[in-house]
Amino acid sequence: MADGPKKNPECVRVVVRCRPMSRKEVEDNRKRIIEMNLELGEITVKNPEADPRELPKPFTFDQVYDWNSEQAYLFETTAQPIVDSVLTGYNGTVFAYGQTGTGKTHTMEGQWEPHEMRGIIPRAFNRIFERIEQTHDQNFLVRASFLEIYNEEVRDLLSKDPKNKLELKEDVDRGVYVKDLTSYVVKKAEEMEHVLMAGKKNRSVGATLMNQDSSRSHSIFSIIIESSNESPDGSKHIRAGKLNLVDLAGSERQSKTGATGDRLKEATKINLSLSALGNVISALVDGKSSHIPYRDSKLTRLLQDSLGGNTKTVMVANLGPADYNYDETISTLRYANRAKNIKNKPKINEDPKDAMLREFQEEISRLKAMLEAQQGGEGGGEIDMAAVAGGGGGGGGGG
Repeated sequence: MADGPKKNPECVRVVVRCRPMSRKEVEDNRKRIIEMNLELGEITVKNPEADPRELPKPFTFDQVYDWNSEQAYLFETTAQPIVDSVLTGYNGTVFAYGQTGTGKTHTMEGQWEPHEMRGIIPRAFNRIFERIEQTHDQNFLVRASFLEIYNEEVRDLLSKDPKNKLELKEDVDRGVYVKDLTSYVVKKAEEMEHVLMAGKKNRSVGATLMNQDSSRSHSIFSIIIESSNESPDGSKHIRAGKLNLVDLAGSERQSKTGATGDRLKEATKINLSLSALGNVISALVDGKSSHIPYRDSKLTRLLQDSLGGNTKTVMVANLGPADYNYDETISTLRYANRAKNIKNKPKINEDPKDAMLREFQEEISRLKAMLEAQQGGEGGGEIDMAAVAGGGGGGGGGG
């Protein structure tokens, strides 16, 4: 992969996945209204109430995955290229969008057992540390954080008090970031899994008519990967890539989910932020807007770099196949269709000012100098980078 900024913008990659018919849909004699051509990346949707002679509506995407698609294949063809580029210093985002009950959390997280049912997030953990194991000419430092946006409040899922509201800040070097967000240094995939599990216990889920464990918040699991290598002239260069793994709450009509009370309030806030996301997507692709309304929601501010910024982005749009979801399915496909025209300008993040690796390297140099001074200059011993890193990581061990 070429160094330095990429001159040519690249479009957000949009793929669509359709889940199988549920047992209830089969029992209710629901009809499947979706057909997929996997080779052409084409989906056709038949309106169940239209004249039978009316042609189905066609949509084309970068790739489509039908009800037989396997978790491993989905990961390898959508998320893995993003994960690999983050290891070289690019920013990357993978996010799942769709109506409640279409399989977003299954796509992003999946089931932990059996292993083949694992989704994008746990597979990304394994991929990161496999690649690090295979790389012998660089030092790596990996940090993880986990937040949710619930009722337009940002919450740190790894905090001792996850209901505390955190502030969004912005500066020239870091862009938009969450003030005081906990992050843990992790040294293997299992530690990253512990961090995820600790955060999941604090996530807001609630039953609706569409889904027993509906995600009532947007969640963002972020992994920062810093790498350092030595140039022939002896100088050290640091790159830092950030991977955002985003599970959006379901887009929905309240009448369908049976939302009342708190569920209704949540749904209103969810739909508000998803509509803000839709407005950002529209403004980015219409070519006429000088103002992009990122500030209309916390979600769009946090995804600002992923949509029209310095990030390689994949959107996985999730669908249900049954006739009674026709309106929502068309709405999701139109949303996704717009998103594929967003142009980002990814570039490698070289020598970022806030790199933790640099702090550790300076600490190692200081310790080496002390060691050499103590030994009267008789060649200090090697100092283990990982041991020093083990002492870092804003907030202790991983969950």
